[in-house]
Amino acid sequence: MRKALLLAVAACILFGMMPLVSAVSMEINATPSVVHIGDTVMLRGSVSGLTTIAVYLFVNGPELDNRGVTLENLNYPAGRGLFTTAPVNLNDGTWEYEWDTSVILGTLQPGTYTVHVVSTPVDRLAQTEIEFLPSETPANEVPLDPMVTLAALITLSCAGTVLMRRLK
Repeated sequence: MRKALLLAVAACILFGMMPLVSAVSMEINATPSVVHIGDTVMLRGSVSGLTTIAVYLFVNGPELDNRGVTLENLNYPAGRGLFTTAPVNLNDGTWEYEWDTSVILGTLQPGTYTVHVVSTPVDRLAQTEIEFLPSETPANEVPLDPMVTLAALITLSCAGTVLMRRLK
């Protein structure tokens, strides 16, 4: 009887010292939530109920893989180690990711996309929707960077000079 009582007291002390497990909660918001293709969207959120150094982001939408794709390359299905990640501030559980849709691989179509955030690459805990409107810059009017244009002209000029010398 005495051993059973000591065992029960020890178990109570042991379980009393263990931290309480709280539910995992995740949030995500997109600012702005209606943008033009090629614009930048700020994704922000928070994680509570667990300590993690990063969250995983992926997107679903028109003509994309149903499993979701990375935000940097719309041709890669999310999973198997391919995710967009955002670091989590360990002090308060917040995170943010700046999604510049002008420098992604793949093609965004006008429509509504859902960005998911997860704490591990197997769950879907939180999501936000972003509506993309057609680009404000027509596809045939790509703005030129003056430095790139100058470099191209210099390269072509040098190549022309070399070619002319060889032809003589």
